Amino acid sequence: MEREKIKKAKRIVLKVGTTSLIYENGNLNFERIEKISQVLSDVFNSGKEVILVTSGAIGVGRKKMHFDAKPQSVQEKQACASVGQVVLMQIYSKMFGEYGYGIGQILLTKDVVENPRSKENVRNTFETLLQHRIIPIVNENDSISIDEIKNISRFGDNDSLAAVVALIVEADLLIILSDIDGFYNKNPKIYKDAVLLDCVKEITEDIKKAAEGSGSDFGTGGMRTKIEAAQMVVNHGCDMILTSSENPKAVLEILKGAPVGTLFVAKDK
Repeated sequence: MEREKIKKAKRIVLKVGTTSLIYENGNLNFERIEKISQVLSDVFNSGKEVILVTSGAIGVGRKKMHFDAKPQSVQEKQACASVGQVVLMQIYSKMFGEYGYGIGQILLTKDVVENPRSKENVRNTFETLLQHRIIPIVNENDSISIDEIKNISRFGDNDSLAAVVALIVEADLLIILSDIDGFYNKNPKIYKDAVLLDCVKEITEDIKKAAEGSGSDFGTGGMRTKIEAAQMVVNHGCDMILTSSENPKAVLEILKGAPVGTLFVAKDK
């Protein structure tokens, strides 16, 4: 029943994390990025609307600037973001261009979405891009947003940013592609008897306790931030699905109502 509703989703926000775009050695996963571009272009071709929220700018810039370890200072992180953002957008432009789509970059900071006037301007930008069949690609403006880099802003990471974007554009569905195939009742990396949940109809205290932080050297988000994102969107009538980025074509199956990943069910508007 809940999955059937996903078939009707018209406007979709898809978030892909740093660990989904970058190998453990810090190099870009071009095959993954190409598949994501192909899938989203196909979704657009089907008559739906797609907005991509992408992580990876700092991770990409870190490699380009030859940092062996994760940069520590704010200045280093901002410089990495500045370099990495250019590289990412060049690659996305090339990949989406292969399938006939142009892209538009939107960099957000916390103050923008907190200000009603600028928030409305951002919403209008999204609408105009989509009307002209341009795929909006969103990231936190890490090169100037000190709060986000320190992980103390409202976004905190791009899971929260994706949820905010979904609310701004009044999306029907938020899909988060991650390094795990869904939400488990306990950490599957630790507990062999962990069970993948197909559907979460209510985010209870038990669900929150089951969420744990990130252990990746490249990423910033963990399961806790994904639960927080889910809570944000479902409370405003938007469904959310968490699934693995390993097979981006699974997005097409999700939109056909297939039981992929974990569905967090939206509350009635």
